[in-house]
Amino acid sequence: MIRWEHLDTAPVPGTDSEMTLHRRGDVFSIRVGGVELMNNWIYGIDCGLADEGCAALADRARARVLVGGLGMGFTLARTLSHLGPESEVVVAELVPAVVRWNEGVLGALADHPLRDPRATVIEDDVGRVLRAEPAGFDAVLLDVDNGPEGLSRKSNDGLYAPTGLAAAKAALRPGGVLAIWSLDGDRAFSTRLQRAGFEVAEARIRKRGGRARQTIFVGRPRART
Repeated sequence: MIRWEHLDTAPVPGTDSEMTLHRRGDVFSIRVGGVELMNNWIYGIDCGLADEGCAALADRARARVLVGGLGMGFTLARTLSHLGPESEVVVAELVPAVVRWNEGVLGALADHPLRDPRATVIEDDVGRVLRAEPAGFDAVLLDVDNGPEGLSRKSNDGLYAPTGLAAAKAALRPGGVLAIWSLDGDRAFSTRLQRAGFEVAEARIRKRGGRARQTIFVGRPRART
């Protein structure tokens, strides 16, 4: 069996953890503290977050979408595929090395989406980007950490707390959509979204290997009565 090759190590801002990049043949893996966050064999084939989050944007010629977390570029690439030539996708990525990896060794996996002129990267915490742009986005797609149950950075939990959900709601334009990737379903989180003023739907995504473990939470702000 081919052994994993360690390619790079980078600090995770705000933590004592390190993020590492590995390769075994054609498979790349990003890990934090030795625990895998993603690899292109399992996660690269589905882009349910982009599909669910952008489903309502077909008639918006100048849609503006925020993607929280660059990963291996798959969600960004699929998001761009849903949008017209005058749209914009802003990616908030906290770890600068992830951007560098996508500009280099990982770029071909998703056909180099960072080269698309509609894509802009902000190397910052997605929570700060949300708070800085009220009513700035038609859709907010969060693929940060392990979903509502954080792994790489404890402060990521704040994105999914009531204050973080309020910031995401405030960042949406009328008719906007909040879509959140989660490794597993989470009834308590669905309830939290509802209490934050969202109508909530859940989509279950099967990953390679047949286990239906990924969940996309789709929230639409409820109309005021």
